[in-house]
Amino acid sequence: MNDLPICVTCGVQYGASRDNCPICEDERQYVGWDGQRWTTLNELREAGHRARIEDEGPGVVGVGTEPPTAIGQRALLVRTPSGNVLWDMVTHLDDDVIRQVRELGGIRAIAISHPHFYGSMVDWAHAFDAPIYIHAADRQWVARHDDSVVFWEGDTLEIADGLTLINAGVHFAGGQVMHWRDGREGALFSGDIFQVVKDRRWVSFMYSYPNYIPERPRTVRRALSLLEPYAFGRVYGAWWRHIVDTDGAEAVRRSSDRYLSFALDDAEPDHPAG
Repeated sequence: MNDLPICVTCGVQYGASRDNCPICEDERQYVGWDGQRWTTLNELREAGHRARIEDEGPGVVGVGTEPPTAIGQRALLVRTPSGNVLWDMVTHLDDDVIRQVRELGGIRAIAISHPHFYGSMVDWAHAFDAPIYIHAADRQWVARHDDSVVFWEGDTLEIADGLTLINAGVHFAGGQVMHWRDGREGALFSGDIFQVVKDRRWVSFMYSYPNYIPERPRTVRRALSLLEPYAFGRVYGAWWRHIVDTDGAEAVRRSSDRYLSFALDDAEPDHPAG
């Protein structure tokens, strides 16, 4: 399906031709300033896009595209003894990407944090015969329906040994993060549900990043309560090298204290920046 339409702004592939991209028309995103524009996988290949595959951490390989598409995010291949899981998604896919990922052990399952990163997920699922795990609360945003998409419900779901999806609900109702129990003191894969910011000791929480709409405090509190049972030293964000390297759980807690203090105009947080 190399000629299916892909929104240039968000990079999401649709199952049929259309005039608009609902994901970009939503207040969390935006229609490109030059109006709605479309491309296809064939056009991206002809334009010279290629794979960028590099280590991002212990047992974690970044899978991205040069030059980048959409908002420039990269996916992460989490390599485990029970099989590799691809966290988040990019748009570009070609035979070279497939070959390189297969040489790394292929993909057992795919999980995507939120709709802005759906990319060409169905083509990836078909290429590797892998299910895609998306929280049912985001069902309405799936742009290309396929049997490979698995909608799950509830707060948590273990999709492989030691890999657990958590419905944080930040940014989107179905916004999910993934905890890796065995990733050297544990690791959290957050996409931009918890955004690793430029000062990589911190994360932030937003309903819309491009339009600067803050997330609701009650939503942030719920997300933090769901994370309490999980230990993790690293937090992997959505872009290259956007990684909290140490004390990840403390960084998330400290960041939530700061965020809620500003959002609610409360007293200074109990744990000021150190």
